[in-house]
Amino acid sequence: MFSNLLNLFISFFKVGLLSFGGAYSLVPIIESEVVRNNHWLNQDEFLQILGIVQVIPGAISIKFATYTGFKVAGIFGAIVANIGNLLFPAFLIIVVYFAYDAFHKNIYFKQILTGIKYAVIGMVIMIMFRYLFQKELNYKTIIFVIVGAGLTFFEIHPAYIVLIIGILAFLL
Repeated sequence: MFSNLLNLFISFFKVGLLSFGGAYSLVPIIESEVVRNNHWLNQDEFLQILGIVQVIPGAISIKFATYTGFKVAGIFGAIVANIGNLLFPAFLIIVVYFAYDAFHKNIYFKQILTGIKYAVIGMVIMIMFRYLFQKELNYKTIIFVIVGAGLTFFEIHPAYIVLIIGILAFLL
């Protein structure tokens, strides 16, 4: 039991340590840890859980840590996986607070933040294409992507977009 908890902590500590860019940029890191490295989930289960966690509020890494941790070691596994997942980002955000407070008017600091922003956009686009083409590409998938992108273009609140796409998926 202790080795399972330790492995959960280490794996999700890596996720927290490497999860720059947030949300979808860390999906490949989670997949690597829970599917390829530790075999806690198989590829099909991972993709199904990925679909489920997208409609549940909250951070993807927390939901995966909770699901995987609970599957592997029950409630203690869920707690340990989440502590591992949150430890480094919590420390880092405290450091960022002090750095931002000290340097937010510095032109070089602003340029670094701009560069990071565009790198994250590129990673999110890559993950979207990867996820889109891992699934069977059919007319329903194309409709969901077009409707979702269209609704986003009109600046509709994301919660309503998820609700509309959910209803559309039910009807199709």
